[in-house]
Amino acid sequence: MKLRGYLAGDVLGHTLAVSSVLLAIILTGRFVKYLAEAASGKLAAEILLPVMFYRLPGFLELLLPLGLFIGILMSYGRLYVESEMVILSACGVGPAKLASFTLAPALLIMLVVAGLSLLVTPQGVARSEALLNDPQALQGLQLLAAGRFQPRGDDGTVTYAADIDPEAGELDQVFLYAPEDRTADTEVAGVTVARRGSVVVDPESGVRYLELRDGYRFSGTPGRADYRIVRFGTFGQRLPDTPSMARSEPVDAKPTAALLDSDNAEDRAALHWRLSVALMVPVVALLALSLSKTNHRRGRYIKLAPALLLHLSYLFALASIRTSVAEGDAPAYQMYLLHLGFFALALLLLFGPDRMRRLRGA
Repeated sequence: MKLRGYLAGDVLGHTLAVSSVLLAIILTGRFVKYLAEAASGKLAAEILLPVMFYRLPGFLELLLPLGLFIGILMSYGRLYVESEMVILSACGVGPAKLASFTLAPALLIMLVVAGLSLLVTPQGVARSEALLNDPQALQGLQLLAAGRFQPRGDDGTVTYAADIDPEAGELDQVFLYAPEDRTADTEVAGVTVARRGSVVVDPESGVRYLELRDGYRFSGTPGRADYRIVRFGTFGQRLPDTPSMARSEPVDAKPTAALLDSDNAEDRAALHWRLSVALMVPVVALLALSLSKTNHRRGRYIKLAPALLLHLSYLFALASIRTSVAEGDAPAYQMYLLHLGFFALALLLLFGPDRMRRLRGA
C-alpha cells in the first residue's frame, strides 16, 4: 500500500504540474486572441474573463490526459534514472503490478475527465456562446469604442461615437458610413451623422440596429456633386454581425442527455467523442508506462518526443474519426476500435520485450 500511494502521489504531482503549465500556455494564447479582438472592437472587453472561465472545462478535458501522459513519463523516467525501478523489479514488482499501480491515478483522472466532458464542458460552452452571441443593446454598446472609427463586418461599414454612456444606453455625436452600391468603377456611399443614438434589438429576429436621432444622411458617389441630403428625426441602420456572433458550436453546447436521444450524425459523433476523451485516459497511461523505461545514460527525457508524437497521433486519429462520423462517412464504433488498437499497442510495448526474452531464453 505504501508503494502504491508513493507511485500514485508522484504521478499525480507530476500530472498536476504539467497540466498547470499547459493550461497556462493555452489560456494565455486564447486570452491574447480575445484581447486582440476586443481591442479592435470585435468583442466586448467585459465578457473576456467570463468566456475564458466557461471555456476552462473544455481545455481541461483535453489537457488532463496529456498531463497524465507526460507526468507518467517524467515520474517513472526519474525512477528508472535513479535505479529505483531496478530495486522494485528485484522486489518482485513486474510490469503487470506496475500497470495496476499506474491505473489507480489514471482511473481518478478518467472520472474527472468524464465529468468534465459529459456534464461540465457542455454547460460551459453553452454559456460562453450565449455571451459571445448576446445581441442585447448593452453588448452592442460595448462593441462600440468611444472616440474610435471601427469597421463592422465585411461590407465596409464604419461606425464612430464621440461618447458612450453604457448605463443609459446612449451614444453622442454618432457617425455611420455604409456603402450602398458598389460597381467596378463607382461606389455609392451613405454617410449618416446624428446627435444621439442607441443600439436596439429586434425582439423577433434578434437583429441589432443602430437607431439614430436628430441627424442627417448624405448619399452619393464620392467626387460628384449630386449628393442627396435627408434630415431625419429617427433613422435605423442594421449593424452587421460581428465575427463573435458567428462562433457558434451548437453540438458541443448540447447536454449529453439530448445527444443520447438524437439520431443526428453530428450529435452521435459528439456523444461518442465525449465518451472517447475519457476512455483514452487509461490507454495513454499504459502507453506512457511502456515508453517510460530508460536508464541513467539515456536520461529521463529520451523518449519524450516520440511519446508525444504517439499521443498526438492518437488524438488526431480520434478527431478525424469524429469528423467522419459527423459527416456520415464512418460508423461510430470505429472510435472504440481505435481505442482497442492503441490499448493492444500499449500491452505489446509493456509485455512484449519480456515475452521475447523468455522465448529466446527457452
